Amino acid sequence: MRLLLAYPTKVGIFYIGQSTDGRFHPIFDNESLGSYAEAWLASEDLANDVTFSVLHPETGELLDTSTFGIPEDPTEWERV
Repeated sequence: MRLLLAYPTKVGIFYIGQSTDGRFHPIFDNESLGSYAEAWLASEDLANDVTFSVLHPETGELLDTSTFGIPEDPTEWERV
């Protein structure tokens, strides 16, 4: 998995990566949160809490990613 984009939050850094098959993955705590044909679909679902479950890395608490201010537009993320 090649990391392309990063967005830091109060619970850690979220990434958008691309796998060898060309699919885009929102990633948190080294876990893929889904597989998408386009990077903007991955960032949009992450911004709106529509990915696989995201757990806090220390407490195991279920997180609502829509509360972290993650941009839907991948051009607003930092390039890795």
